[in-house]
Amino acid sequence: MSKILPNLSYPVWILAGGRLLSQIGTGFTLFYAPIFFVNQVGLSATSVGIALGSASASGIFGRFLGGSFSDSPVWGRRGTLLLSAAISAIADVFLFLANDFNTLVIGNLLMGLGIGIYWPATEAAVADLTTSEKRNEAFAITRLGDSLGLGIGVALGGGLIALSGQYRALFLIDGISFVLFFVVVYLLIEETYQFTAEEKQTQTNGWLIALKDANLWVFMVVNTLFTTYISQLQTTLPLYLTNFTATGNFGITQISSLFTLHIAFSALFQLPVVSVLNNFSRIHSLMLSLVIWGISFILVWITGNTNIFPLFWGILSLLMSAIAMVAYNPSASALIVDLSPPSLRGVYFALNSQCWAIGYLIGPPLGGWVLDKSALYAHNFWLVAAASITIGIVILWYLEKMIKSSQA
Repeated sequence: MSKILPNLSYPVWILAGGRLLSQIGTGFTLFYAPIFFVNQVGLSATSVGIALGSASASGIFGRFLGGSFSDSPVWGRRGTLLLSAAISAIADVFLFLANDFNTLVIGNLLMGLGIGIYWPATEAAVADLTTSEKRNEAFAITRLGDSLGLGIGVALGGGLIALSGQYRALFLIDGISFVLFFVVVYLLIEETYQFTAEEKQTQTNGWLIALKDANLWVFMVVNTLFTTYISQLQTTLPLYLTNFTATGNFGITQISSLFTLHIAFSALFQLPVVSVLNNFSRIHSLMLSLVIWGISFILVWITGNTNIFPLFWGILSLLMSAIAMVAYNPSASALIVDLSPPSLRGVYFALNSQCWAIGYLIGPPLGGWVLDKSALYAHNFWLVAAASITIGIVILWYLEKMIKSSQA
């Protein structure tokens, strides 16, 4: 078993298990919320996209709080994780009760705040617990926990909907999963970073130091492109396959099966892909991820426009996007650790995770607007997304030159 799984400290495994637990609940809701609120509650795709995107607005604020709290000797990484779980559980209460746009927005604002606080703390904790040589594997294992949890959640959620049609129960189960994550962190995770007296005195300058880091800013630009891609995959693609495929036969069962398969691919390929990427630099790994994203988007376009084995093309597109994601996530997180001082990892991850907030602020409203326009817009949207990878590759090439220059 040790030859299959990396040799990591037990807190990393516990943290990965906790993330698996919370992601089960997320999998229950993430892929089905747009379908539920558009097709059953009766809101427009644009309004649902705006509501989902509102989570990113509060997420921006949450990430600033998460970064500051994570690098604070008072809160630390552990206390920040506990706070995020509590807020996310409360958010699910509002989502469970949502029957109109306003309540849906409140639930998403709270969820965005909780998730925003969560990411800097969890990434900083994993970095604290590992060495540079083991960091790719550590981030891969925690992402594997995310993927397995999402896979289980999507599968169980799709099964529950197929049997009972009770979409609202998904939000209740999601809330319970956050409560369980709170318990796991509280009982099993100790604070991962001990600040020295000198570091405590310099924490007030942390944001200023990070904001002056040109390498970080350039990476944040391209990282926003990555997160926008992921948001399209998770919020726009399910509704596109439901309403715009040429055959029109992608029902909830097929959508559930496809995205369960996607997450299974992510879990299956996570460690093998990271093993291969250990032979490449972080930036070259990210360039490869972009190329695979482009292929995936072209395959989505084929899926929506063909009458010949559309399910096959759909599976192939989700396979490629799964490989793109597992190449991206550990490489991006490890690159941020390389750029940041140890005592400021929370701040650096907070700024970097703003890319997720911005990507999800852009992605759902953009996707909803495109799907509300016409079938022509909906289909060609994926070709435009595929072409946009050239922008990301150029930015990464420029960042590589900057890093080499700063290290010379």
